[in-house]
Amino acid sequence: MFKKRLSGRGIGFLLVTFVAAGLAAAGFMQAAPASGSALQAPATSVAKGGRLFDKWWTEAGLSAPAGNQALWATQTTNTRTGLDTWRCKECHAWDYVGKDGAYGSGSHKTGFVGVSDAGKNKTVEQLTAIMKGSTNPGHNFSAVLSDALIGDLVSFLKEGLIDPRQYIDYATKKPKQANDAHGKELYSMECAACHGADGTLLNFGSAASPEYVGTIASDNPQEFLHKVRLGQPGTAMPSAFVSGWSMQDVVDVLAHAQTLPTAAPAPAALPKTGDAVLPQAVVPGVLVLSLLLIGAGLGLRRRYTRA
Repeated sequence: MFKKRLSGRGIGFLLVTFVAAGLAAAGFMQAAPASGSALQAPATSVAKGGRLFDKWWTEAGLSAPAGNQALWATQTTNTRTGLDTWRCKECHAWDYVGKDGAYGSGSHKTGFVGVSDAGKNKTVEQLTAIMKGSTNPGHNFSAVLSDALIGDLVSFLKEGLIDPRQYIDYATKKPKQANDAHGKELYSMECAACHGADGTLLNFGSAASPEYVGTIASDNPQEFLHKVRLGQPGTAMPSAFVSGWSMQDVVDVLAHAQTLPTAAPAPAALPKTGDAVLPQAVVPGVLVLSLLLIGAGLGLRRRYTRA
């Protein structure tokens, strides 16, 4: 029993506490970032910044940039040109550690540092200044991105980064610990409506070189984690980060996605030569219709010949 009656302010505080706890338990409140600190920016801003990191002009609805990004000429190992050179992920990698991670070798290698350390150690003001070219004029994005969009990117750098090396075995590209069954359940509820039960409903590549959910999950699990957490630029794909999913949820979906097809489904077999193509019951009707059309054609021919 309380020995003192609660004041109106105390009752209000308890009500807010109980409501917040209930919403959190129901999954309506955004989970804290991996660092354990509370979110300072709205989750929607963090997720938008992640999509800008992926392909900023598509997410922002802007015209695609021309030529190569100014800093691209300072490296020679990555031979891509044009739009790829403007993607933040192409320099800093899907795992955010640049030369120290998955892009430390192979065709994507640039030698550029990642953004992970800067996100942890620099202030919002410092990151904003870097985005506007304070440390290197070649990194000035203020000519193409508004202050609001730069703010979203900075929100992502401060509060949306993870270390995929904690969740993925880079040697095998498999998740370190995952519940496939739970991943299948989440995929069926949240992803299958757009991507199909087997993940082949949407092709991200071309007819000649298709890419599906299973393709990306198997070939580039770091990209898969990024897109599931934050969404696909310029689309209505939901963000697991905004929805309050845990990292374990995302990793479980990765595990299931790696069981899905990575190539186009085999086409249906064509009937062999000599096989009946039409049901036998249809054949007489087709013959009668053919005779009627031939008769009609002959009648028209006689008519126009007489004329």
